Amino acid sequence: MRCPFCGAIDTRVVDSRLVGDSDQVRRRRECNDCEERFTTYESAELNLPRVIKSRGNREPFSEAKLQSGFQKALQKRPVSVDAIDRAVSRVRHRCLTAGEREIDAQRIGGWVMDELKQLDEVAYIRFASVYRRFEDAAAFREALDTLQRSETPPKVDANQLSLLEEAAEQGARARNADSPAVGGKRTKRAGKR
Repeated sequence: MRCPFCGAIDTRVVDSRLVGDSDQVRRRRECNDCEERFTTYESAELNLPRVIKSRGNREPFSEAKLQSGFQKALQKRPVSVDAIDRAVSRVRHRCLTAGEREIDAQRIGGWVMDELKQLDEVAYIRFASVYRRFEDAAAFREALDTLQRSETPPKVDANQLSLLEEAAEQGARARNADSPAVGGKRTKRAGKR
C-alpha cells in the first residue's frame, strides 16, 4: 500500500480489526520511510443488482436512497441510528443474496416494510401510505389491520395504534360529510362554506 504522506511503497500493517457486520477489515498501517500512520478499509467488492423501477426503467442500487427512505419514515420517531443502519444492512444483504442481476423495486419496498414493521408502527404506516399510494381511510384501515394481525408484534408504545385508528376514523367521517347525500344531490349545511 502506498503511503499517502510521502508516496513510499513500503508500509506495514500495525493493527487489523473487523468492523461493521464483520464484512469489512480496518487496518492501521505505518510507513517504513516517514513513520506516519494511516487507516485503510478492505471489503469484498460485490455487485448489487440493478433496480427495476415501476415504470420499467433500470438504475443502479443506491444504498443512499434506501437509507433516505428509512430516515424519512422514521423522522421524529424514537428509533436509534444504529437500529436504522442494521435494518438498511439487512435489506442490502437480502438484495445481495437474492442472486439476481436485476430486482424489482416493489420487492425491495416489501423488505423495507418488513423492517419498518419491526422498528416502529408509525413509520411502517408512513412508508406504506407512500409506497402503496393510499388514497382513502380504507387503505389506512387495511394497513392497520395488517399490523394487528402480524405474528411478531413490534416493540412500540401501545398508544400508537389507537392514535392511528382515531386518525383513520376522523378521515372517514370527514369524507362522509363531504360526500353527496342519497339520490345524488348534495345537501346544504348550515353556515358558510
